[in-house]
Amino acid sequence: MARAPKLLSQTGLYANNSSHELQPGVTPYTPQFQLWSDGASKRRFLWLPAGAQIDTRDPDAWQFPTGTKLWKEFSVEGKRVETRYLEKLGPAPDDWLALPFVWRAQQDDAVAAVDGASDALGTTHDVPAARDCMGCHGGTASRVLGFSAIQLNHTAPAAEWSLARLAADGVITSPIALADVPGDTDTRRALGYLHANCSHCHNQQRPAERSDSRCYNPRRDFDLSLRVDQLTDIGHTGVFATAIREVIEPGKPRSSVLYKRAHGSFFRPRMPPLATEQLDPELLPLLDRWIAALPTLPTLPTLPTLPTLPTSED
Repeated sequence: MARAPKLLSQTGLYANNSSHELQPGVTPYTPQFQLWSDGASKRRFLWLPAGAQIDTRDPDAWQFPTGTKLWKEFSVEGKRVETRYLEKLGPAPDDWLALPFVWRAQQDDAVAAVDGASDALGTTHDVPAARDCMGCHGGTASRVLGFSAIQLNHTAPAAEWSLARLAADGVITSPIALADVPGDTDTRRALGYLHANCSHCHNQQRPAERSDSRCYNPRRDFDLSLRVDQLTDIGHTGVFATAIREVIEPGKPRSSVLYKRAHGSFFRPRMPPLATEQLDPELLPLLDRWIAALPTLPTLPTLPTLPTLPTSED
């Protein structure tokens, strides 16, 4: 933490800290599938060094150039309470500084909170400790969540990053063509929700383990992620290929381990376990509808009894 800034104003997010005017080159972005954060509203920003490119040769595991900075701002009850900060300090995949900042009551700056904070600014929002950040971010090869081909493959305002704008501006090394997330409305919402909220732990391409954090070393190997080359056929998505009938019982949401884990009354901790205390009010109704509509396996017909063949002694 020797290089860690003590104030958010030292990270380069704002040109004017009082008016919250962004520094030139700091660009907002919005993932098409949102992380649930107990109802907090969020804004996200990214800054790249001049002339730098994001290495997108692996379309699902972007590698960011040294000097990249990302911020995620949380607001509750109309006031900023936390801004999380990521900075790429070197060329290795793990060369990231991850640090949360808690806003002052005056809203003029935010102070680094290495150990996190409970009920920030008198709200119910808890700020995770810096040591917990890689509990989620460390489960992906990119170490960045929410800024990816799938998450940016949507129509965004002109002032924000989108996959199309990244390609047009030459910010990514390789153009990426991908299909929309397959399925009907509830299926797309469910797959997107699981991707944004669960797949950083539950995926089959996690980096080699560097700690005993159960978050990104789960006991089961089902995959809840969406990947660029798996979108043309719903059966190829991680959920349908690995989780159906493993933790999802088609037609039986209340019998599904996934539903029970999300509910939290049957298993503890409720999933996802980090940085949230409240159940998303839209999640269980969505899982209920989606799982109930999944086709079940047809009942196999009873085969006729075959006659007993005579033996050589008969």
